[in-house]
Amino acid sequence: MYMKSISNHDMTLSKVFLSFVLASFLSLGCAQAKVHYHKWEITYQYKSPDCLNKLAITINGQTPGPTIYASQGDTIVVEVKNSLLTENTAIHWHGIRQIGTPWMDGTEGVTQCPILPSDTFIYRFVVDRLGTYMYHSHYGMQRSAGLNGMIVVKVPEGFKEPFTYDREYNILLNDWWHNSTYDQATGLLMPENQFKFVGEPQSLLLNGRGRFNCSLAASGTCNASHPECAPLKLIVVPGRTYLLRIASVTSLSALNFEIEGHSLTVVEADGHYVDPFIVKNLNIYSGETYSVILRADQNPNRNYWLASNVVSRKPGTPTGTGLLNYYGIPQGRFPPTAPPSGPLWNDTYYRMKQSWATRAHPNFNEPPPAKSNRVIILLNTQNRIDGLTRWSLNNVSHDFPHTPYLIAVKNKLRHVFEQKPPPETYDIKNYDINVPPPNRNATRSNAIYKLQFGSVVDLILQNANTLTANNSETHPWHLHGHDFWVLGSGWGKFNPETDPKNYNLKDPIMKNNVALQPYGWTAIRFKADNPGVWAFHCHIESHFFMGMGIVFEEGVNRLGKLPTSIMGCGKSKVGN
Repeated sequence: MYMKSISNHDMTLSKVFLSFVLASFLSLGCAQAKVHYHKWEITYQYKSPDCLNKLAITINGQTPGPTIYASQGDTIVVEVKNSLLTENTAIHWHGIRQIGTPWMDGTEGVTQCPILPSDTFIYRFVVDRLGTYMYHSHYGMQRSAGLNGMIVVKVPEGFKEPFTYDREYNILLNDWWHNSTYDQATGLLMPENQFKFVGEPQSLLLNGRGRFNCSLAASGTCNASHPECAPLKLIVVPGRTYLLRIASVTSLSALNFEIEGHSLTVVEADGHYVDPFIVKNLNIYSGETYSVILRADQNPNRNYWLASNVVSRKPGTPTGTGLLNYYGIPQGRFPPTAPPSGPLWNDTYYRMKQSWATRAHPNFNEPPPAKSNRVIILLNTQNRIDGLTRWSLNNVSHDFPHTPYLIAVKNKLRHVFEQKPPPETYDIKNYDINVPPPNRNATRSNAIYKLQFGSVVDLILQNANTLTANNSETHPWHLHGHDFWVLGSGWGKFNPETDPKNYNLKDPIMKNNVALQPYGWTAIRFKADNPGVWAFHCHIESHFFMGMGIVFEEGVNRLGKLPTSIMGCGKSKVGN
């Protein structure tokens, strides 16, 4: 028996999920949960985020889009009208688990058909966990065109956080290109002798603001005094304490964020409280969020730089800057110093130390199950398929079918995607991760991993050399529909016999996004306890576009009838 959810759509939830959600809200004192309504129109507009004027995808005319605020247990309703004249779209609510509403995940090809031009789609979901999150397009490469923003979920009334502060600020980090996403996508789809990578971004943005050197731009296209590229300013009062919610929605760049002269105390990662630790600067990868405590305890007679620098790739982009503006100092006055340049871009150990230091807060620790039921080892490689450059897992590059997986699985449309399961490991004994793939050729597949509902799954991400000698890239991996425990990470080839003995099973942090470092490995564990079909992919937009992802199915038979609003493409069209 299934119970109807309160929705404008014909959605149904299994009794077990509705009971779970209601029990969670009541236990948290959320009986007065609210519904927040938003009405968005997606359009192209000419914008100047780094002073150079170009087309950007906007929400109600702005990029980044409006920040969504709610309290834990509230319902978010977003009415999205697609006014892009020639493009479909879909919006993913990154980090929101969508318990009981997998069709609202916003992943085109996985959980819904895209929103067609001139059509309107209503997203409705519950934010069940407090913390800092983001949203962005999950169609093509629209995220890098400006369709993104932040989600802030506050603690319920009466809940005491494990830290105090006087005020909070949101900081959304991004990278920005001057050529269009059409140009970028076309270059990625070219054969080997014409292949063109997206290249390094022209600018780094803080809350959608950056500064390109207008002397390098064509005449009339760049205006250094345009108000849209005025630097971000955080006004602070001497002696007070601030919570900074920091999210990275970059399409390529791993970043290092620093506030000149000030230390930062890390207190939250991807919606989970952290055993606090202090950093000079914060490494943050695409898809990650952190909250840090800043104390305005330096000389109040000057301002200080906010600095965003590229790490893990040889930088080809100037430092992104903003201002920490002490109260009483003229707003916008530049510091007397040069902006911080950050750590060495290729200091992997420096970045790994931060990952190892990120552990669950002792008062909010949920240890993982002691053992897993299944282990899937995923070798990350760059390959060729029919002359095209692709990214692969265990030599398989992922394609998406025209019918979204959730619809196909629920309605038993087995013919719309391959039924042979993808490989669960690679030739660990003989594969040399330190040289280019001996077999440059890979295969394509749209098959998915079927997980037993309630099982515990380990995913081992193994990095390797790309097609270019002496090169291995950082990959930030994002899991939809779940949080996972980060059990461990290291350099070299993962050893299934010895490395699990060193897993952190005491206080590992839970996240939804984790970095895989060059020539290294990362191990995560999660429970397959959220009925639906969920993507797991590299959050670098061009890598995912080139096949770097997989899909999990779990417990779809426990879902009620799917809403008709997510259908209309592939075999879900009326009459098919």
